[in-house]
Amino acid sequence: MLKKIGVEHLRVGMHLEELCGSWMEHPFWRTKFVIKDPKDIRLIIESGITEVWIDVDKGLDIPSAASKEQVEARVDADLMETAAATGTPVQGASPKQAPMAEEVKRAARICANAKGAVVSMFHEVRMGKAVSAEAAGELVDEIACSVARNPGALISLARLKTADDYTYMHSVAVCALMVVLARQLGLDDTQTRDAGMAGLLHDLGKALMPMEVLNKPGKLTDEEFRIIKSHPEEGHRLLLEGGTAGATVLDVCLHHHEKIDGSGYPHRLKGEEISMFARMGAVCDVYDAITSNRPYKSGWDPADSIRKMTEWTNGHFDGRIFQAFVKSIGIYPVCSLVRLSSGRLGVVAEQSEKSLLTPRIKVFFSTKSMAYIPPELIDLARPNISEKIVAREDAGKWGIKNLDQYWAA
Repeated sequence: MLKKIGVEHLRVGMHLEELCGSWMEHPFWRTKFVIKDPKDIRLIIESGITEVWIDVDKGLDIPSAASKEQVEARVDADLMETAAATGTPVQGASPKQAPMAEEVKRAARICANAKGAVVSMFHEVRMGKAVSAEAAGELVDEIACSVARNPGALISLARLKTADDYTYMHSVAVCALMVVLARQLGLDDTQTRDAGMAGLLHDLGKALMPMEVLNKPGKLTDEEFRIIKSHPEEGHRLLLEGGTAGATVLDVCLHHHEKIDGSGYPHRLKGEEISMFARMGAVCDVYDAITSNRPYKSGWDPADSIRKMTEWTNGHFDGRIFQAFVKSIGIYPVCSLVRLSSGRLGVVAEQSEKSLLTPRIKVFFSTKSMAYIPPELIDLARPNISEKIVAREDAGKWGIKNLDQYWAA
């Protein structure tokens, strides 16, 4: 049986099953082992992880700890509360979205241009040149226009990164996510543009990280992890030297790894000490990181990522901002694999304007016949549709590869 506990309750003899947090935030290569050395407990606490899952069938138990079933019930309740809270159009929301297939083509061109611009920016930093935040303004505007037409297109494309371009496309993805979140929160055009600019430049400090550490095809050593954790301060310094970055961009660059409970870095800020924009940056940064493939770990399914982040909300994220984030991309974001009540599997192709629980699904596989079927787009929001989503699914379990050919078609 799995139980969730705070790291302060860890003891030698417990079987650690999983760390509750992004794998980008800790230096551990493996997470499933019996704790035999108090040093391991100290390293977990120092990494900023605040909660873990333990397997009480394989190690010591804490009778009062919440079971997996209890935690999942709470997560379900939180997500249903978020779904029920939707309905009022946000400020500046587009009344009519562009079709996904149409916007994917435009978003692909924007992603290619954006990647080239970010690569050039990082190269200039490595050459010792000053960074002009103003020069990125046109790119932010293009990204903002795309997500206004259909947010799922560019956000989903930017998630499809190779190991070599992760750092660059991560900046593009976080820019798009920040713009979508800003609009959901009802921020004005100037604030929304600032949020997008902050997302694009939040990881600029990684341009000064050693390439062998930045692109290491495996988990980092303690020393390498310490080096990588210096990137917010390095990026902040670079932007200050450039002299054109606004206060929001500077703040998000420096504080997007802070956590509500004070366990983040570099300054261990807590609660309201963290600005709204930095709290937004924390959510967007983690979501794109955990849904993206890395050399040593495959990205999580988008819907599974939303559930995991919901588990971490109390200590990691601002609850109001995280709820707005879920409203903006969905409980089942584009690319999520789901099973319908008919037994068919499908990938989420677009969100619904009516409810977070009724996206448009491209079905393509039958679990009853264990065979692929002709792809069909089903709008779960239509009144004559009796089907509903009954579960998230793991593509590997069914031997399904390349889901992206379905949602983007």
